[in-house]
Amino acid sequence: MKLHELKAPPGSRRAPKRKGRGSASGQGKTAGRGMNGQNSRSGGGTRLGFEGGQMPLYRRIPKRGFTNIWRVEYETVNVEDLNAFDEGTEVTPALLAEKRLVRKKKLPVKILGDGKIEKKLIVKANKFSKSATEKIQAAGGKAEEI
Repeated sequence: MKLHELKAPPGSRRAPKRKGRGSASGQGKTAGRGMNGQNSRSGGGTRLGFEGGQMPLYRRIPKRGFTNIWRVEYETVNVEDLNAFDEGTEVTPALLAEKRLVRKKKLPVKILGDGKIEKKLIVKANKFSKSATEKIQAAGGKAEEI
């Protein structure tokens, strides 16, 4: 089956009601909008969240906290995951992305100290936790900040 061969199952599609096309159609004259009022007019209706003049929900609920616009999000990799590389490898964010240890390539990489590392590696990343640096150096490797 190809895209151009696809068809909707019979009975699943219905033509839209032809409003305002004479009284015989059942949707003539006012086209199902009723006689008067805000919603009968073109451009009528209220904005999203409007509750008829009552204080709207989004203004009744207390607001808490704030968003720090300077926050930097990191892609995190645990020291344990670095065992996937061969001894003496220079581990860079690009290499981590290639091995699928990092999902988003645009974000900076931080190495965290969870687990054990058995291999001597040169690890280059944007940031290291203190324990990660200690574990990498204890294994005989290097932790270099980019």
